[in-house]
Amino acid sequence: MARAIWLVLDSLGIGNAPDAEAYGDAGADTFGHIAAASAAAPRGPLRLPTLTRLGLPQAHALATGTVAAGFAHLPVPDGLWGCMAERACGKDTPSGHWETAGVVLEQPFGLFEAREGSFPPDVLEALVREAGLPGVLGNCHASGTEIIQRLGGAHIETGKPIVYTSADSVFQIAAHEQHFGLDRLYALCLLARRLLAPWNIGRVIARPFVGTPDTGFSRTGNRHDYALEPPGTTLLDAVCAAGGAVHAVGKISDIFAARGVSHKCLASGHDALFEATLDALAKAGDGDLIATNFVDFDSVYGHRRDPLGYGAALEHLDARLPSLLAAMRPGDLLALSADHGCDPTWPGSDHTREQVPLLVHGPGLQSRALGQRTSFADLGQGLATHLGLPPLAAGRCFLTE
Repeated sequence: MARAIWLVLDSLGIGNAPDAEAYGDAGADTFGHIAAASAAAPRGPLRLPTLTRLGLPQAHALATGTVAAGFAHLPVPDGLWGCMAERACGKDTPSGHWETAGVVLEQPFGLFEAREGSFPPDVLEALVREAGLPGVLGNCHASGTEIIQRLGGAHIETGKPIVYTSADSVFQIAAHEQHFGLDRLYALCLLARRLLAPWNIGRVIARPFVGTPDTGFSRTGNRHDYALEPPGTTLLDAVCAAGGAVHAVGKISDIFAARGVSHKCLASGHDALFEATLDALAKAGDGDLIATNFVDFDSVYGHRRDPLGYGAALEHLDARLPSLLAAMRPGDLLALSADHGCDPTWPGSDHTREQVPLLVHGPGLQSRALGQRTSFADLGQGLATHLGLPPLAAGRCFLTE
């Protein structure tokens, strides 16, 4: 039975990409800096026995030429391991996922580069007019958690949603679930998606939150991403075209604009995402793909610049991975990767242009180094070969080399 499981450890970069200097990210190293921060803290070095068995610190050493703090003695990994650099321009979630699934973005997404007054006035004017809003707040580059604390009270008082962006290709709208309404927020994001069509913005993101000015505000698990469609046939499309099913866990469906998705499972928090992955694996048939994005690495720890929290979350996932490995059957293939970096020690709160791991495991698969790959698409090409699909448009298959 040939099935494939693709786990995206969202933002787990393993050292700056060859072109990182062009993005201001020379020296960024998400995994390496988390390991260093952990080793220097009272908690001690990272404890990642399963990810070490699968080759994560070994892939990091290959990408950077240095061994991460706390990993002096690296065993031979159990399976295939290497690192990948992105061909597409940028360091966005959609471009990273799409390239991994076989579609390399040739035209970069649009960006809103102005730190203040970030959005075109005509877009905001149309948004306010067509949605019947009293106006908007924000209109700047910001951290999502910071801006809702700063403007959440004014939002409740005025009814104006909070709009903001970052160095990534995003238009984000934050609004209170009760005072503004969740369905109203989703409808507003769909309107923004339409208005932003000429700007080629990768994602419009609904950022609902709850709370009060007295207790503080917190984002909820009802986030929704409205992404552009991939500009080519992805691994997900190919699975469905061949009669298989794609089980999309977490925000995978949003990232691919629901295209090539047979079963969508929303879950909030890594434990819930992991349970949903195990459930999908139990239900999956021959030729199926299970794809899961573990978003908290990025949204909770990377963007909030919390290296120790990131490390603890890695350890927690590591402790859960053996149950997934035990559930795999002969013919199953597991691939772990990331979509970009988000170095929690780096200035600002944005993604970082980094290499990512390529870790592949399956019952009976022999250990082999895959080297430094020049495109994320190599992962998708390998999974396509494993599932007996026609070759994807991009990528070199690591299984047949």
